[in-house]
Amino acid sequence: MNIAYVVAIGKVDIDRLLSRMAWHLESSGIRVCGTVQANTQRAKDCRCDVDLRVLPEGPVIRISQDLGPSARGCRLDAAALEETVAIVEERLAHGADILIVNRFGKQEAEGRGFRSAIALALSRDIPVLVGLSQLNLEAFSAFTDGLAQELPAEIGALEDWAAAQFHQHLRRA
Repeated sequence: MNIAYVVAIGKVDIDRLLSRMAWHLESSGIRVCGTVQANTQRAKDCRCDVDLRVLPEGPVIRISQDLGPSARGCRLDAAALEETVAIVEERLAHGADILIVNRFGKQEAEGRGFRSAIALALSRDIPVLVGLSQLNLEAFSAFTDGLAQELPAEIGALEDWAAAQFHQHLRRA
């Protein structure tokens, strides 16, 4: 099983780190599949919009719902997330060198979301790089049977891991 993960701790911006890594791999000729997240800030009293860019060339799909300024609870649009997963799985079926999943979140912890895409990639010996929060670390460890490799949240560490996967020297970002 060839899967690595980066944990968001403190002010570490996993979204920006994985986006930078995806760009780096693409510019090195690696066929990247998966998603990276971009948050769009809204009015001061509203939470941000959450968009996923499907790698490599899009589309960008909004996976958050606007529930109003005083709403509490989950804003995830599960149907939009599943639409994104379907696109990623179709692209995996057409060939990829690596799968990047922006987040192993609540949906994945509960058996949905990108779990099937991750399993598909691993069954095809495609390396997988995942971002996650500490909240879902236990579920992720159970899903990977503890065989995933934790990487420091630094671009150099991700580049070194990727270079080892592809047995080549990748340009430093």
